[in-house]
Amino acid sequence: MNARNHAQHACSHNIEEVVKRTSKRILQYESQMQALSTKLTEGLSNFRAMDSLMQGSLDELKRDTQHAKHALEEHIPCIHEELHSSLVSLEELSHTLPQIQSHVAEIQRIYDSGREKAKNLVTDLNWLNTEWHERWRIIIFTNHSPVSWWWTATMRVLFAVAFMTFGWTAWVAIAGAYTAHRQRLVWGERLMS
Repeated sequence: MNARNHAQHACSHNIEEVVKRTSKRILQYESQMQALSTKLTEGLSNFRAMDSLMQGSLDELKRDTQHAKHALEEHIPCIHEELHSSLVSLEELSHTLPQIQSHVAEIQRIYDSGREKAKNLVTDLNWLNTEWHERWRIIIFTNHSPVSWWWTATMRVLFAVAFMTFGWTAWVAIAGAYTAHRQRLVWGERLMS
């Protein structure tokens, strides 16, 4: 009996070992199945999201295709008409542009000449509004007076003659005063001869 008990005990111990191992495997398989179920759920969710995105993209692509067809049917002919009218306008402008450019050049030339005349008139008016002694000084002592070279030369010669006459007169007066002082002549009592 002992042997039978021992055999039963060994058998029950083996069965318990097998049950424990089987339980462990079942638990491992169950956790693997839960992980796989979680991954499948996540994959299915991602698939649904991707499917939704693909459907949205496909709808947008269909809508864009319809817009492109609409543009090809309606807008392209309008663009061709506008392009044709623009080309006609450019052709007309290419014929009239040289005339317009010549007119603009003529207007520019007239404007420039008018501006030069105005500058000259302003310069002349400024010259005429200058005091006579200032004009006289500018003519004699500078090279940028607005008078002819002949007038400038004449004024300089007249100034030189007047200056030399004044200098000579001053020299004679100073020499006479010096002589009167040296000879002790009294002014008013005797006249110098």
